[in-house]
Amino acid sequence: MQSHERLLIIDFGSQVTQLIARRLRELNVYCEIHPYNRVDDAFLAAFAPKAVILSGGPDSVTREGSPRAPEALWNFGVPVLGICYGQQTMMQQLGGLVESGHGTAEFGRAFVTPENGDLSILDGWFAAGKEQVWMSHGDHVSKIAPGFTVYGTSPNAPFAVTADISRNFYAVQFHPEVHHTPKGAKLYENFIRLAGFKGDWTMKGYREQAIQAIRDQVGDSHVICGLSGGVDSSVTAILLHEAIGDQLTCVFVDHGLLRKNEAADVVKMFRDNYKIKLIAADESDLFLNALEGVSDPEVKRKTIGKLFIDVFQKYANEIEGAKFLAQGTLYPDVIESVSFSGGPSVTIKSHHNVGGLPEKMGLKLVEPLRELFKDEVRALGRELGLPASFIGRHPFPGPGLAIRCPGEITREKLAILQEADAVYIDQIRKHGLYDEIWQAFAAILPMKTVGVMGDGRTYDFAVSIRAVTSVDGMTADTYPFTHEFLGETMTRIINEVKGVNRVFYDLTSKPPGTIELE
Repeated sequence: MQSHERLLIIDFGSQVTQLIARRLRELNVYCEIHPYNRVDDAFLAAFAPKAVILSGGPDSVTREGSPRAPEALWNFGVPVLGICYGQQTMMQQLGGLVESGHGTAEFGRAFVTPENGDLSILDGWFAAGKEQVWMSHGDHVSKIAPGFTVYGTSPNAPFAVTADISRNFYAVQFHPEVHHTPKGAKLYENFIRLAGFKGDWTMKGYREQAIQAIRDQVGDSHVICGLSGGVDSSVTAILLHEAIGDQLTCVFVDHGLLRKNEAADVVKMFRDNYKIKLIAADESDLFLNALEGVSDPEVKRKTIGKLFIDVFQKYANEIEGAKFLAQGTLYPDVIESVSFSGGPSVTIKSHHNVGGLPEKMGLKLVEPLRELFKDEVRALGRELGLPASFIGRHPFPGPGLAIRCPGEITREKLAILQEADAVYIDQIRKHGLYDEIWQAFAAILPMKTVGVMGDGRTYDFAVSIRAVTSVDGMTADTYPFTHEFLGETMTRIINEVKGVNRVFYDLTSKPPGTIELE
């Protein structure tokens, strides 16, 4: 499928390797991340990259058996950029020296100053004499490899920027991909320019290639697509429909845990507007009955996941001639479990809801988005003409409101939660804040509180509201609502949602893995 120019990122296990790929994709350069132990000389020749980046990593090049780049790389004839651990293995493999300790470790913000004249990958740097960068290294280069020159230093990194211009080898001790290195994007832009990339990775081009690839893979067979109404499945469905038309049937399962009016909105958009074959299955009673009395969050997830597979299979079996199952797998799903000690994960995230079904039903997978990051999926959605309201939707979990309803799930609590969440999101939209927020939602707390409303005493539920900002979905900060907004929103929820007499604002920010409530 790839006819575009390609850049190879050799991953040594850095937690921010994906950010390198995102920076390059933003510059219209197609790149792939592959763990170092999968990139041998034969792989390198077959992949035929136009340039290579060596990522950072947690290991020490001074340790016997630590990760290395393939030896063929040094004579491959393409530009190479080493970052942090990537710099260190480059130096070590090419005749330099790396040492541990000796008081030269650096973690966090540092400042680099220029040395020995100009360097093309640093064009646009040092206008003020020094540049802020983000360091994260315990080891340090103590001797650069033959042919290299120092072009930048920091207080604890005398070889912060080095290069062998004749061979187009460049190495930096810091991380240009993180936003704590303000000019990092410019460094990557300079690197791909000197490597000769034309910037041919565009969503228009991807759309055309993906449609042809779908047609080549599917032929005249029928395809089933699990549709949730989220961004990934929506873009997958529209792309497939554009490629194969009536050979596609979407299955939308309403498990009763969706937001207010969500099921009707999905049906209207895909069946009425796009004229896509759609099986809309209202199985809310089945799911809610199975969840009755269940309070443990993991039991909830497993119950919903198992039922979803059973229900999806039941309706999918009604589609004659289906040989393929379409999933909205994204590139982070593919590389999420790829590390310097492992390999590509073959298990799709459980929130895709169809895990295990391809084998169980004897279907082949169609995954037209597996090369894309989330922001690229949104760009493809715009290219396909999806409404902005769908493209910009906040992430919503597969188990739905079940994980925003701690404790036992009841129909009464779900109805209250749906109403409270609808008021909250309406407030955010009315104030023009929706697109500034990565995810916002309400949760109904597993308790009732005493409150005085007017002349009467009430004993009703408490609701928590939350909003976070995020760039990558891995970390998040609380959105800074004004007191006026919060007061107005809380008043609306209490006045308009029967069964609520108290509203809390959740100020929790997010370390990895904890955006959701349960």
